[in-house]
Amino acid sequence: MLRRAPLLLVLAACTLTSQQASRSGIHPEDMDPTCKPCTDFWRYVNGGWLDKNPIPSHLASWGTFPVLSEANQERTRTILDAAVSDTSAKPGSNKRKMGDLYASCMNTAAIDQRGISPLQPDFDRIAAISSTKDLTAALAVFQKSARPFGAVNGVVVGPFRLTSGQDPKDPSRIIARIVERDGAGRTGSAIFSLPDRDYYLKTDPKSLETRAAFTDHVARLLQLAGTPAIDAQTQAKTILDFETALAASVMSIAEKRDPEKIYHLMDLAGLRALAPAFDWAQFLREQGLPESTPVNVTEPELLKKVNEQLTAAPLATWKTWLHWRALQIAAPYLAKPVSDEDFHFQRTVLAGVTQPPPRWQTCASIVDRDLSDVLGQAWVEKYFPPEAKRRMIQLVENLRAALRDNLEHSDWMQPATRQSAIRKLDALQIQIGYPDRWRDYSALPIGPNTYYENVRAAWAHGQRYEIARIGKPVDHLDWGMTPPTVNAYSSTADMKVVFPAGILQPPFFDMQADDAANYGAIGAVIGHEIGHQFDDGGSKFDATGALKNWWTPEDRQQFETRTACVVDEFNTLDVGGGLHHNGKQVLGEALGDLGGLAIAWKAYQRTLAGKPAPPAMDGFTADQRFFISFARVWGTQQRAEAERLQLNTNNHPIARYRAIATLQNMPEFHRAFQCKPGDPMVRPLAKQCKLW
Repeated sequence: MLRRAPLLLVLAACTLTSQQASRSGIHPEDMDPTCKPCTDFWRYVNGGWLDKNPIPSHLASWGTFPVLSEANQERTRTILDAAVSDTSAKPGSNKRKMGDLYASCMNTAAIDQRGISPLQPDFDRIAAISSTKDLTAALAVFQKSARPFGAVNGVVVGPFRLTSGQDPKDPSRIIARIVERDGAGRTGSAIFSLPDRDYYLKTDPKSLETRAAFTDHVARLLQLAGTPAIDAQTQAKTILDFETALAASVMSIAEKRDPEKIYHLMDLAGLRALAPAFDWAQFLREQGLPESTPVNVTEPELLKKVNEQLTAAPLATWKTWLHWRALQIAAPYLAKPVSDEDFHFQRTVLAGVTQPPPRWQTCASIVDRDLSDVLGQAWVEKYFPPEAKRRMIQLVENLRAALRDNLEHSDWMQPATRQSAIRKLDALQIQIGYPDRWRDYSALPIGPNTYYENVRAAWAHGQRYEIARIGKPVDHLDWGMTPPTVNAYSSTADMKVVFPAGILQPPFFDMQADDAANYGAIGAVIGHEIGHQFDDGGSKFDATGALKNWWTPEDRQQFETRTACVVDEFNTLDVGGGLHHNGKQVLGEALGDLGGLAIAWKAYQRTLAGKPAPPAMDGFTADQRFFISFARVWGTQQRAEAERLQLNTNNHPIARYRAIATLQNMPEFHRAFQCKPGDPMVRPLAKQCKLW
């Protein structure tokens, strides 16, 4: 298992050599010396650890990210246990709400005693629908308690999701958005019961098997909620057919990577033209929005299909589907038989996980998701000292300087494009550790014994927050990840990159390790996120965050040629079982890895200028340790079902190939380990990909 060290401070300067590094930052005992580095570098670096650390039964994957995430959850547990037992916390205070939400989740006896009764108001609302007008009114009400987008995908009882976001062509303002999913590469749709539209449309044996398992699951869950067995089977088929009809109108994940394809700004008249059977004026009023609200409809064909279903599908079909969706979305928060059935399909069938996590982990995740800023504030106060922000920013600026140098000396960019790229790089904001403003939860009611109602109240509170932003100026202070998260992200509209406190610790950053290890690990992560501003999608946004072309036609063609190399590489990688990545689907993340590692390497080399060559440590040169640290970041193994799920639904390549495919294109890596043409870790020279 990777070390679960306390959160360590980040860079004291642009390099770590202001004090003597005491260790190499790598762990030879975790490596597999029987595997040659030029054959499978991922296995060479991580094989020993992976062999000794099988995937726990409650997880779909195990390695660098999940190990650190579990360590962070242990820290979270300490905070939550203290909040529950603190009798001095005032009613209505953030600490009391945090403790009550956690306690209500942990009180499984009370949850089981209530059965499915918390859902009865939703069931009654659906049962009362007797006309299309009633139906659209119910859909408007359900939007108000949809789960907001954030650390996880949003969900809603309804055929589309209303949220808010920056206007891609005028990023100074927040507008309304109607979407099927949030587009951030997360597994799952806001409106479908299966993870993605392709699960309904593919005809290969595995897809047919999954749909059969899904209908059995629907029938079982309906029966647990009181539907007779014979009716449950019929309703399950109705539900699958209904969602399949919607799915046929939705774009693929790869298609949605093009920001132009998901931008369709319209007014009320435009909405009515797409779906005249839906009462849009009533819908906007129910959300508290004026009829003049501009809306970006990311999937116009979906709304056309919704309109068709409003006129063609029997009202009984709509009611059956809504009843099911209300049940499915609520299932994880209800009595054990219901939540167990939900777990079986969502985690065992789809992801291969055989055992639920410990209850405290489930509950800690709920608090992190639904009271993110309350927990986040307590977390960083305990585990992330203020000076860490300053130190991390210094490292980021070294990476920024390295990319600026690449752009200034690019041999394929014309001056106009080069200047625009540098202007965008200079405008990029860096946000470290935690947001500069915490959200206000004073209007959110949380009780100690009403778990489901607490969750719904938190969702409604989050949805109100999202909708209240519409029409307001952008302030760039909201985050899409929580502070304890082991991850980072880049926002092209917000023109910022975010590094939560949760990732700023070993093995991503180790204050006691030398520069080589840190630049290979956290440096590559920083380069990856900065690089997203210039990937296939990010490169279509300018220095203000506007969806606006800043390329000359010739330079854009050069860029497309370079990115096509990466698409081809991932299309042709065999990940086993006859499966492959969709190169266009994972292009942005693959470009982030390739460009990010190249920038990190250059930034590391800048730290060595004018200094003696760093000494070898643990039998490896500094250059070798740089690449070992990079591959160690991706030392994660997955269950076969989880890999298939990721390939089908996620913008990120499989962890193993984030190391292998990236390094196959790096001559600096080949030199460090003396890899030769023809070795598996060396992509043929004519096919080696390079962005900058």
